[in-house]
Formats: sequence, structure tokens, C-alpha cells
Amino acid sequence: MNIAAGQASFTRLQVAPLTPHIGAEIAGIDLREEQDDRAIAEIRAALLAHKVIFFRDQDITPAQHIAFARRFGRLEIHPATPKDQPDPEVLHIAHGPDSKGQENAWHSDVTWRTEPSLGSILRAVEVPPVGGDTLFADMGAAFRSLSPAMQQFCRGLTASHDIARVFARRLGKRPEELHDQYPPQSHPVVRTHPETGEQALYVNTAFTSHIEGLSEKESDWLLQHLYAQAAVPEFQCRFRWEANSIAFWDNRAVQHYAASDYFPAVRRMERVTIAGDRPFYKDER
Repeated sequence: MNIAAGQASFTRLQVAPLTPHIGAEIAGIDLREEQDDRAIAEIRAALLAHKVIFFRDQDITPAQHIAFARRFGRLEIHPATPKDQPDPEVLHIAHGPDSKGQENAWHSDVTWRTEPSLGSILRAVEVPPVGGDTLFADMGAAFRSLSPAMQQFCRGLTASHDIARVFARRLGKRPEELHDQYPPQSHPVVRTHPETGEQALYVNTAFTSHIEGLSEKESDWLLQHLYAQAAVPEFQCRFRWEANSIAFWDNRAVQHYAASDYFPAVRRMERVTIAGDRPFYKDER
């Protein structure tokens, strides 16, 4: 979506783009209050236009966090959430002197699901004095930067996504145990966004194990080439957290990278994730 054209549709929000491709800060709204349908529609429009949106100074409770996220769809519960946690929809991500951050790789969330998430709403509870930024990459722009021949080749491919690549070690389980509940999933290498129709790369370093139908050598080479597209600065924005800042990203269109440069300082976040639908590719050229 053209950013300048999109600005005219916002009457309830103040939307300040961070870069030409991706990211915008949203002002003029208090998420402690229940939002009416018009406000929610404008937030969704801002998300689709900018792919990740940021709110400052939102001192909300877990219940308010959950209620806000539910306005955009049903919520999912992450397998890393403790079974006895009072609010299972809230995933707590905390690092400090005894735990160095492990999210410092470009990735899309839960692509190992049959229906990966629509998006995530992440709130900063406690942040380090400096560092701990999160970077976001526009995977539509990353796809468009490929040569026409490479774009065409990738359009016909699928890749396997495997939860065990990350969570077998983190959850202390054998891959086979995780696969009983979450078997590896095949998703298109190029995904069509279900709301905007944009085509974007949909492979990531965390969960993609291989491209189907290629030899191991071919798959490894192509994945490394495609992964590198997320690291292009022109396709990125970078967000410096403050306590009670919120990031809401479209997991269908972006990848993110949590910089783990703050050890041994403390960084505590709370994430609520909106369930999505099964990725597909549709050629509308």
C-alpha cells in the first residue's frame, strides 16, 4: 500500500511512518480503553499498510492486552506457556543474568503450525537501559528485490517448517514427541497475503528445515540466498523499546529479529498472538 495514500484514511489515529517500506508509530489512542469498531478498523488498516505498528506509553494489564488482541481474531496458546499459568494466552519472554536472549535470528512466528499466526502484539514490561531493540523486515519488498527469474522459480516451491528445530531443546523434548502434536508443515516459499494480495517470501532461519523437491545442497544454497534478503537495511525498521511500548506486527508479511546485545541486563516482554490461516500462493500477475 502507498503510505501517502494510506494516510488520508486515518481520522482517529495519528500515524507516523518510520521508513518508506515498513513500520509506523501510532498515537492518539489509549489501549486501556475498549476501542470501538472504527478505531479497530483503522488499526487494522495501519497494520496492513505498514506491516508493523508501534504504540508508546500503554500501561495495560494482561486482561486488557488479551481483550485488545481478541478484536483481531481468535488467540492461540504457545506450547512454551506453563500449563498452570493464569492467562495462558500471554507468552512471557524474559532474559537477564541467568538467561541470554535467544531470539536473535530472523524469523516468522510459529510457521510450524498448520495455520501460522496472523500477528503478534508484544508489550515491554521491563527493558534494559540500552539495547534490546527489535528489527523488522518487509518480506514483500525482499521478494520483489529478487530477479524476475528467481521470483518465478520460487513461486512454485514449498518448504518444510519444523517446531523441533528450536523448541526440542528449549522444552527438553525429543523431536518425535513434538512431532506427535505438531508435525512438520509444508508451506509455500512465496506466500500470498490473504488481505492485501501481496506476495512475500515465507521461509525463515528458525523453523524452515528444507525446500521440498530439491537436493540438500540445492535447498541449503537457495535458503541461504533467501534468508539474506531479510538482512537488507532498506527493507527494515528498528524499534527501541521503552517500558509499556507495544509492537503489533503482521506475521504474514514480516520477519523480526530481537537483538540480544543487552546481557546481563533484564528484558521482560509479554506477547499475545492472534491465530491465522493456512498459507497459500495465488498467482495474480
